[in-house]
Amino acid sequence: MAGGLGYGEGVQVLLDESAVGLRWKEVAAEIDDVVERPAVVAIRRGGVALASELVRILGDVDHGSVDIALYRDDAATALPDPKIGPSVIPFDVVGRDIVLVDDVLQTGRSVRAAIDALLDYGRPRRIWLAALVDRGGRELPIAADFVGFVRTVDPKKRLRVESREADAQLHIQVMSR
Repeated sequence: MAGGLGYGEGVQVLLDESAVGLRWKEVAAEIDDVVERPAVVAIRRGGVALASELVRILGDVDHGSVDIALYRDDAATALPDPKIGPSVIPFDVVGRDIVLVDDVLQTGRSVRAAIDALLDYGRPRRIWLAALVDRGGRELPIAADFVGFVRTVDPKKRLRVESREADAQLHIQVMSR
């Protein structure tokens, strides 16, 4: 299946563009029903394309992104040459309902780092978490409020949400580490 779609050898496409797009629209509808006046904040890098799509679906909502490289609890040991990008929050987060967006929720450590980064901008009323995929394996007591898919993946495998630039479509891949 993967070879014919141009995704490369050794890559299994777990969910294709149509399944991902449909489910993300459903997640957006859930957010719209539950969260009053949401502001969307992507966790860089994985959450950026998903947050952009969420903003497109929801319409006129404040949005931004946080870079978590320096907030990670393993930054000193796991990131010898971190790729640090900007955090961009062009609105006041104080008292707001923030929907934090990530692609894959696993250990919960990226989400913890993103919350720390977000709190540097002020104290939101509430932080909601939206993740496209929950693959389990939590190391911290963090759970998503909105989840596209729950998929158990062998811990030796890597789960990646990939965006093809040509058509701005997302698909979910399983690959060897």
